[in-house]
Amino acid sequence: MKLLFRSLLLLCLLAALPAVAQPGQGDRQARMSQLENAKIAYITEKVSLTQDQAQRFWPVYNEYSAKRRELYHTMRKLRTDDQNALSDAQVKENLTKAFALRQQEVDLEKDYFNKFQKLLSIRQVSKLFQAERQFTKEVLRRVADRPGGPPAGPGTGVVN
Repeated sequence: MKLLFRSLLLLCLLAALPAVAQPGQGDRQARMSQLENAKIAYITEKVSLTQDQAQRFWPVYNEYSAKRRELYHTMRKLRTDDQNALSDAQVKENLTKAFALRQQEVDLEKDYFNKFQKLLSIRQVSKLFQAERQFTKEVLRRVADRPGGPPAGPGTGVVN
């Protein structure tokens, strides 16, 4: 049963990633949904979640993800302003806000680290954070490798 569960999750991952990396296939929301499904499959496989663990883990992880995404969007808004159009005081205020948001991000990770330990073994928690980074790198690599994708290299934000 466990092997079947993992095989199905891995199949979802392999099926979804190529579609995410190709432009013009459906709308953005469908691609984001595919990406999310691929991430679930990837993390479930890499962390070796049992079915019982997965049922308890994913609601907590989704809550964590939503809070982290909210912080990211707030931080991104600070960086979208044209720095040359801002006064020194406004630039300083934005930087101070960015530091506070980064601290909130660290505090959030610590809080959920403790919550995850109640659901998973410490080794699984470690694998979770590693799997998140690996998944992100893989998606960025696939996007960079697609025709018309951004060039990879230093300063481009794309990791090879």
